Amino acid sequence: QVQLVESGGGLVQPGGSLRLSCVASGSIDSIYGMGWHRQFPGKERDFIGHVTRVGDTMYSESMKGRSTISIDNGKMTVYLQVDGMTPEDSAVYYCWAGSRVGTEFWGKGTLVTVGS
Repeated sequence: QVQLVESGGGLVQPGGSLRLSCVASGSIDSIYGMGWHRQFPGKERDFIGHVTRVGDTMYSESMKGRSTISIDNGKMTVYLQVDGMTPEDSAVYYCWAGSRVGTEFWGKGTLVTVGS
C-alpha cells in the first residue's frame, strides 16, 4: 500500500500561483508515477497532470502551459504549481500515484479556494 499526504492548500489570491506538495510513503518502490487531479463541486474528478519517476510529464490540455508538475524521487514527493489562478480553479486537489501493475492510490485531497 501507498499513503499520500497533500499539503499547501487553502486560500489563493486571484492571479496568484498555487503550490502543492504530496509525500508518498509505504510501498513506494511500486510507484511508477505521481500526479494531480482536481474535483469541482458536483463534478467528476479531472486530470491535471502526471509525472513518471524518470521525469516524463503529461498534462491535460486545459492545464498545459500554466501548470508544472515535478517529482523529487529522493523525498518521494510530487509538486504542483498552477499559475494565474482564478476563482474557477477553486476545487479539491487530489494527489495520485500509480503502480507498475496498475494500482492507483489517492490522497485525501486538499481544498483550494481562490479569492481575496
